[in-house]
Amino acid sequence: MSPWNTPERLDLRWMVADFTVNEIAPNIARWEDDGEIPRDLHEKAGALGLLELGFPESAGGAGDLIDFLIVNEEMAHHGASSGLLVSLMSHSIAAPHIAAAGDPGQIERFVTPALAGTKIGSLAVTEPGGGSDVAALSTRAVRDGDHYVVNGAKTFITSGCRADFVTTAVRTGDHPHRGISLLVVEKGTPGFDVTGRLDKLGARCSDTAELSYVDVKVPMANLVGEEGSGFASLMRRFDSERLTLAVQSCGIAQRCLDLAIEWARQRVTFGRPLATRQVIRHKLAEMARQVSAARAFVHDVAARYTAGERVGAEIAMAKNTASFACNHVAAEAVQIFGGMGCMRESEVERHYRDARIMGIGGGSNEVMNEIIAKSLGLDEEVAV
Repeated sequence: MSPWNTPERLDLRWMVADFTVNEIAPNIARWEDDGEIPRDLHEKAGALGLLELGFPESAGGAGDLIDFLIVNEEMAHHGASSGLLVSLMSHSIAAPHIAAAGDPGQIERFVTPALAGTKIGSLAVTEPGGGSDVAALSTRAVRDGDHYVVNGAKTFITSGCRADFVTTAVRTGDHPHRGISLLVVEKGTPGFDVTGRLDKLGARCSDTAELSYVDVKVPMANLVGEEGSGFASLMRRFDSERLTLAVQSCGIAQRCLDLAIEWARQRVTFGRPLATRQVIRHKLAEMARQVSAARAFVHDVAARYTAGERVGAEIAMAKNTASFACNHVAAEAVQIFGGMGCMRESEVERHYRDARIMGIGGGSNEVMNEIIAKSLGLDEEVAV
């Protein structure tokens, strides 16, 4: 039996599908216009136990990564946007570092309420001009008695406008890797401000922020783990984040395929349904092939990763495979819908815009290809 479809996980899929159809799909267009999702959606998801999946039991979690990925897959498959997914699930990148460090006080203050949906967490790593180069970050935290004083700026921060706490990567030393630490900066701390809400091509219901830190005093009690352990902590979490984005890509691609099939059956041109025309049938066949192949690969790699295998290169392959499939299927769905596919009232129009970020977030396609190339024994010393 596939670990993705045990009886318990089939029940989970039904519950998530019902939640998405009733709580999310009817409201998603309005939330896209609002530029954010409501706080009570976090509370509703938390009450169902959807936010605790994938977290260790010692921190109040349940299940494993596959359970968490199933939630993302089913929400995407039933009409949630990628923006909603990354925003509702931003605790999955903000809180794991805190949970892994194991400080009971930090778990009680940040992780427990994040899993209940009563607090919103965010992770701040990317800086203006920094991109994927984590080792080059410049936001600095200087020790001053029992506090750190933080100065710097962050950008492209998911849930940054609404976050109650932001797990922030800071430089506490000069070494590119061992000089990086994680500090939890709480909303309302003097000098810590949201300086901009970013207006994006897609993922529009995800509030994405620019953050400013000016002489922000953060207590030592908010240091996550040991000083200098931040880079290693971030690297350990990138694989699960990339698998999450890959699963979301598969779910969105399946949703676009379903919508395109339904449209092709209903839309009549020149006296015949689109679904009877070979050019459309072959488009749908190729879309189905790409969705099925991507999902099978992603599921296999995720199961191996959850079982403890070292599959970093395969995760990079899976993310690129899924994001390419998502972009192709979303684009073809718009083509099949024709003019209606370009209308804001059409769901495939939203997915077409949202799909573009999947090959950028969590490490771009190019970064993934570099990981893959290194696994092949290639490096900068190879003679050309």
